Amino acid sequence: MFAVFRACRKRLPSVRPRVLASVLGLGALALVAACQPGGIGGGPSIDGSKPVPVALLVPGGSANAGDQVLARSLENAARLAISDLKGVKVDLRVYQTAGNPDIAAKVAAEAVSDGAKIILGPLYAQSANAAGLAVARRGVNVLSFSNNPQIAGGNVFVLGPTFENTADRLVRYAATQGRTNVMIVHDPDVAGQAGRAAIASAVARSGGSVAATGSYELSQNGVVQAIPDLARKARGSGASAIFFTASTAGALPLLAQLLPENSVDPAKVQFIGLTRWDIPPSTLALPGLQGGWFALPDPGVSDRFERRYTAAYGEPAHPAAGLAYDGIAAIGALASQGRSDALSVSGLTQPSGFVGVNGVFRLRTDGTNERALAVAEIRDNQVTVIDPAPRNFGGAGF
Repeated sequence: MFAVFRACRKRLPSVRPRVLASVLGLGALALVAACQPGGIGGGPSIDGSKPVPVALLVPGGSANAGDQVLARSLENAARLAISDLKGVKVDLRVYQTAGNPDIAAKVAAEAVSDGAKIILGPLYAQSANAAGLAVARRGVNVLSFSNNPQIAGGNVFVLGPTFENTADRLVRYAATQGRTNVMIVHDPDVAGQAGRAAIASAVARSGGSVAATGSYELSQNGVVQAIPDLARKARGSGASAIFFTASTAGALPLLAQLLPENSVDPAKVQFIGLTRWDIPPSTLALPGLQGGWFALPDPGVSDRFERRYTAAYGEPAHPAAGLAYDGIAAIGALASQGRSDALSVSGLTQPSGFVGVNGVFRLRTDGTNERALAVAEIRDNQVTVIDPAPRNFGGAGF
């Protein structure tokens, strides 16, 4: 979950995070070959002949009804993953954080005292940061559900899809299509600025250029007032693509309507989104987004997970639920290797990565992650994959 709160343990203002994690796919097995041997440092020793004690920290117990839904969905997905493990058992212990960093720190320490060898969760960035701090000196790693790279590092990993990963995927694809001169249109808040930075960095790495940037106030009137200037920049900069950080629940629908009405032709200037444009499905009918590109996990894999979860629990999975499945899948696959240091940093960051309900993914030594994403285009109000998600880390798209 995106919020400003760094793993370097700097205390910064609280920002209520927004959910950017996507519903992802099924089939969680690890690509365990070529795992590097190493010492036990950076993680507790485990006994492969016994169930692995795993603490799951969920945001239940708060006054927010949405947190209860999230907590239930995360736990359900984790238990679904456990039922799929072969040759290894997981002793799952669930702790409620109420979405509160202080409680998250308390229960994380309690979980380790109870014998937990690794912590899965929490969801919100501040809580994940606090949990990591609480158990860092005890050598226990935290696989948080956050997508905020600012909290990553040390013993804290983020499982959620990051702006950086999405931007890299889309920018690299755009470059193959000759779309290297990019305008960035971004929300003015913390998440929007982070998205702008991620896109700009990805463009620089790809050898492209940022032709222009533009923003707006976060209100309907603010977007309307900003449109003439944004349109002038788009037309005058020679940009071959416009990247939007806005979500479908925010400014995106207005931008998609008003920019074409102000002579920015999406048939000539490629519209590209940093967020999912297929959630909710009604977004696919927006005229201004026809032909637009965005990234998503392999839809076939995602759909299988959705169907299986719904069949098991009688309700749809929350968009973040697949992250809990992924975490358990990675833990189980590493534990199945029979190594006492399987949950060390070196184990968690094995270059071959894992296959989870999000497709292939791996954890990086800086605490961030790489995830396989497909590039999709909206055609005739439907999602059409134009560049499939890679199936391994040696394939195209990485």
